Amino acid sequence: MAAKQPPPLMKKHSQTDLVSRLKTRKILGVGGEDDDGEVHRSKISQVLGNEMKFAVREPLGLRVWQLVSAVLFSGIAIMALTFPDQLYDAVFDGVQVTSKTPIRLYGGALLSISLIMWNALYTAEKVIIRWTLLTEACYFSVQFLVVTATLAETGLVSLGILLLLASRLLFVAISVYYYYQVGRKPKKV
Repeated sequence: MAAKQPPPLMKKHSQTDLVSRLKTRKILGVGGEDDDGEVHRSKISQVLGNEMKFAVREPLGLRVWQLVSAVLFSGIAIMALTFPDQLYDAVFDGVQVTSKTPIRLYGGALLSISLIMWNALYTAEKVIIRWTLLTEACYFSVQFLVVTATLAETGLVSLGILLLLASRLLFVAISVYYYYQVGRKPKKV
């Protein structure tokens, strides 16, 4: 008796077989909602997680404030490096500059901070944005304290100094506001 040959194996195409695809996805645990209500399209996205939950929900006006800060820091830095006399005269009305070197060093430091501000403008990372906002707030606070101490020592009060002090307080408030807004935990939807 001749051995009976088994029927030829038919290759099943799971790409076209809808039931097979659904069973495979169910076994892998993808396609359905997880505990957080997220629907994963693949096992890889399920294991790695959804990158959208790490994205920063930017408060309204944050990027505008970052742009204004970067332009402000760059402008004052360039002015301090190129025209130290005029910058000093604009702030301390009528007082003669004894040395240009400290003002130019100030301009160099501001230019370095402005480079950080320009780079932070193009990032979406929450930590970097928060650090630059904290840097701004600290800078404006220190500048406010130094100008106030100088004002107390010299006794010179001018419109330029008062505007500088008022603007620094405003800039500290804006930077701290955005710092806390970026750091807030997003609400679950």
